[in-house]
Amino acid sequence: MVSGLINANPVIYEKKERRVRSVDDSEDIKDPEHPYSLEELKVITEDAIEVDDKLSYVRVTFTPTVEHCSMATVIGLCLRVKLMRSLPQRYKVDIRVAPGTHATEAAVNKQLNDKERVAAALENPNLVDMVDECLAPSFA
Repeated sequence: MVSGLINANPVIYEKKERRVRSVDDSEDIKDPEHPYSLEELKVITEDAIEVDDKLSYVRVTFTPTVEHCSMATVIGLCLRVKLMRSLPQRYKVDIRVAPGTHATEAAVNKQLNDKERVAAALENPNLVDMVDECLAPSFA
């Protein structure tokens, strides 16, 4: 986990029973700062995942726990990597911060959906380790 927490006391929610498992269990991704899943922190919800199989399109909208969350790009990168690893290559994936929920929303959205920036981020071994840690299966 990261030292110097931005949100030291996040609100924790119960996981809800899902009608259908969302795109490869995206809600089970661990938060980079806290020992909770993105679902438990309500960063991601089932309603925030749109899948159009006919158009091969997936959009995931997430809500950071605080407006100035420094981990927003890492969370978005985790979502993107999870989907890249689990979906056929024909899918276009769009990762977005929920409107009005982050101080630098436009910049975060641009970074998360720019192929060159994502590729560059995935060349950073420290960042890849952080993403892999967030995506590691939880046996709790």
